[in-house]
Amino acid sequence: MLEPPASAVLVEAFANTVDVEEASDEIATPAGLADWLRDRGLLDAPGVIPAQVHESYVVLRAGIREELGAHVGDIPDPHLLAAADRVLAEHPVLITAHGSLTPSAGLPAERGPLATLAIAWSELVTTGEAARLKRCAEHTCGWVFWDVSKNRSRRWCSMKVCGNRNKSRSYASRQRQAT
Repeated sequence: MLEPPASAVLVEAFANTVDVEEASDEIATPAGLADWLRDRGLLDAPGVIPAQVHESYVVLRAGIREELGAHVGDIPDPHLLAAADRVLAEHPVLITAHGSLTPSAGLPAERGPLATLAIAWSELVTTGEAARLKRCAEHTCGWVFWDVSKNRSRRWCSMKVCGNRNKSRSYASRQRQAT
């Protein structure tokens, strides 16, 4: 089984802070976002995250989720992608002499994790591993998962649940058309 790199684990966890089926959002509030970041060791400061910074995280998450949907054949909303790009442009990263990326030293503490998320996403895109990170093709689910299939063809987070739902609907549709 192909293990996801740390960057994929981080991006997957970030994208899955919203649960479509449960209609819940771990980072719906600045306090929820701060807790999520602290739980992952991305934020040391116990301070409050300003509303504008919170919105930047939510916009970035929406853009990443749109791009991950494209990996299963969805057409991403260009407005969500452009908004995420604007957020990323506001968070500079430094390239070290040996080629690693780090958040800019001048970023406020609450914005540093956003740059870390951007770096993780960039690593996945640069290595081509972003194609293994996908948003479930079952739109009532939308869960983000790491595709362990050899040919990167998996479309659903779970074949037993979401894949079965999709195949059952297709079968029922074919039966209706046949009658």
